[in-house]
Amino acid sequence: MHRVVSVGVLCAIGLSAMATAQDVIIVTGDRRGENQADASTATGTLGADRLDEIGAHHPSEALNRLAGVHLHRGNGAEHLTSIRSPILTGGAGAGSFLYLEDGIPMRAAGFGNVNALFESTADIATPIEVLPGPGTALHGSNALHGTINILTPNPEDVLSSLELELGAFGRGRGKAILPTDFGSGRALLAIAGLHEDGWRDQSSLDRLVTFLRAQGQAGAMDWRATLSAVSLHQETASFVRGADAYEDRELSRTNSDPDAFRDALAIRASVELRTLLDNGWQVSLTPYARFNEMKFRMHFLPSKALEESGHQSLGLISSLSRDFEAGRVTLGFDYEQTRGDLTETQTRATIFSYTQGDHYDYEVNSGVSALYAQAAWRPVSYVTLHAGLRLEHTRFDYTNHLAANTTGRFWRLPNRSDDFTLLTPHIGANWQVASGTNLFARLARGARAPQVAELYRLQINQQIEDIEAETLDSLETGVRFSTPSGSSLQLAAFVMRKHNVFFRDADGFNVTDGRTRHAGLELSARHELTEVLALSFAGSWSRHEYDFNRNVGRASEVITAGNRIDTAPDWLWTTSMDWQVSAPLTASLSWSHVGSYFTDAANEHSYAGHDVWALRARYQITDQIETFGTVRNLFDERYATRADYAFGSERYFPGEPRALSVGVRVRG
Repeated sequence: MHRVVSVGVLCAIGLSAMATAQDVIIVTGDRRGENQADASTATGTLGADRLDEIGAHHPSEALNRLAGVHLHRGNGAEHLTSIRSPILTGGAGAGSFLYLEDGIPMRAAGFGNVNALFESTADIATPIEVLPGPGTALHGSNALHGTINILTPNPEDVLSSLELELGAFGRGRGKAILPTDFGSGRALLAIAGLHEDGWRDQSSLDRLVTFLRAQGQAGAMDWRATLSAVSLHQETASFVRGADAYEDRELSRTNSDPDAFRDALAIRASVELRTLLDNGWQVSLTPYARFNEMKFRMHFLPSKALEESGHQSLGLISSLSRDFEAGRVTLGFDYEQTRGDLTETQTRATIFSYTQGDHYDYEVNSGVSALYAQAAWRPVSYVTLHAGLRLEHTRFDYTNHLAANTTGRFWRLPNRSDDFTLLTPHIGANWQVASGTNLFARLARGARAPQVAELYRLQINQQIEDIEAETLDSLETGVRFSTPSGSSLQLAAFVMRKHNVFFRDADGFNVTDGRTRHAGLELSARHELTEVLALSFAGSWSRHEYDFNRNVGRASEVITAGNRIDTAPDWLWTTSMDWQVSAPLTASLSWSHVGSYFTDAANEHSYAGHDVWALRARYQITDQIETFGTVRNLFDERYATRADYAFGSERYFPGEPRALSVGVRVRG
């Protein structure tokens, strides 16, 4: 039935609408910006107004409205990401997506965080851009399945504002943006905070974002300095276990591991310098620094071990670009030096092969350097060709602070160094076949060096020599339509093959030589039905499969080529109806669908999927003041935000019950 309804929605929008809005400028694929209609790849954007309308308490509420993107929410601020992929965990989840803040990676290559967006400034984003599939030549390791770029406000583009919201389960959210002039420049201070008691036992969350920016001119040079800090403190409610356990409301509220927690701090600073030379070339230099630390209880493993990790980086992003009559050329060099460390300690008694005591204690110093070139060329006015090439080298120097031996399942390596070289090309084309109608196609390779944890957090029976850089080859094609009235449509199709896939099997051991294949269709559309009604749709159909055979030791978990990858729904969509009820009052009804998916690699267990509705409304009291309210999970659906089969049983993160929140927004 859901497929019939979805096809009907697609046809209704597709026949009457035409994708992406006209004259939307995106910067993720080309830092100087390009018209979204002229891109050779599918792109997704959530503008400032849309982000205000959504009022997300968690990044999944906003990003899941983009075709091909799906975040599984864990507890509190936690999440797992998929972009043209299954939900990926461990090193694959941390390393297969590139998370940027104003074009700068939020973490160093190799030191990723599978819950990366709780360290982001998404609370104040204006806007958020997503580039599905492999990145461009500007993007290095980790731009494999997709890139998320959080764009933060410029002091010249925003007014002062204050936002406050209160809701169910002890939730409170606030945000303040304060721009000001100074001398010949302009500065901005933004603060955003979220507190919730949690709807499950002992699952409170506190998250604070502080952001400071100043910009101006020094002679012929434009400069922009940025400092951001994100802190997180949460009590983490763990999985509930048992067949369909999420349907039991009382069980869903329990927390079987009340000692689980996560504390994190992320600080980032950068200075962007730009100048235009007399010969027409623009020079851009962006030195930056970052500091990350995190401590958390690994509640999802039998060990319940405590992990403490962190890293500090200094880096430089540089480019030299020039516009010509027929296109643009960009050349660049990036460099980053990082020092990181990790400890893992189990205090509970030995259980299975998880031994009591220290599992790992190591330090890693890394250096990443890259050269890249990228060009856009218009041989004729209605055709744009894109091409790029990036050469990137990564070196890890590892120092072990424990005995170089095995204890239980854990293997500590002696000191060593490892090098990886990545070459990632891409070519694409965009053809304007008529006014408002563009065809596009792109062939690209993405790659990622292994995560530090994949290389040095080894387990018995694993050989480090078997670990290679993952590569993903992608071919996509699509069409965009747009009309002067504001209706739009973007349809994309893709096929991808991935090699040297690294993941953790059902026995908890690492696989280093997997292969997978991926294919799908994505549709984003909006149509103005009447002067007061508009229908939006963002959805995808995809198929993700294993492309190799492996017996992991348990008959129920044999991996066979052609098996569906676990946690990879065929169907995903969010559709919404926006209604201008009256001049001051607007309302929006949204429907999010997650299709069924297998929860194990052998395809023996599955989750049925779910449908969740939400109702939002805004009332403009004056030109400066508006109130807003949201009812999430409108029909009080009992569902799982994440379903999994591990250690012999089903386990779930249950979805939050119906919840009401109300707030006020004041703009200066």
